Amino acid sequence: MADAKTFFDLDQQKRIETAIAEAEKNTSGEIRVHIENNCTVDAVERAVKVFEQIKMHETKERNGVLVYLAVVDHKFAIVGDKGINDVVPNDFWDNIKTHMQSCFKEKEFTKGLCEGIIMAGNELKKHFPLQHDDKDELSNDVTFNHN
Repeated sequence: MADAKTFFDLDQQKRIETAIAEAEKNTSGEIRVHIENNCTVDAVERAVKVFEQIKMHETKERNGVLVYLAVVDHKFAIVGDKGINDVVPNDFWDNIKTHMQSCFKEKEFTKGLCEGIIMAGNELKKHFPLQHDDKDELSNDVTFNHN
């Protein structure tokens, strides 16, 4: 049975965190990944709640992106803060989600996450380029919740 904390081994977690760092290299945007076992509500609804719990809405430019996975219930969502949602195309998150889903169907979970993270970072870079005084506002560590 899948478990949030062990779904990705340490090497895979490191690859995901490296993808986050790479995606954030040229943008002031912030990307996080949160993994938990179960999601008893709509995945987007749960992702929004997690977004607030891990204080992603407190970035200076409101340009955080959360990739949320519930590994037992096979649900995931991508949510962005107001700053990014105001400037990306309406179907933007759907395009990334579709790409990730195709990887997930092939059991390529790390690859799907990493590529989705890079896609989000490329869009963030267009709208929120790195500034000389930029600082990494949020940790790149994957976060977990055992529910």
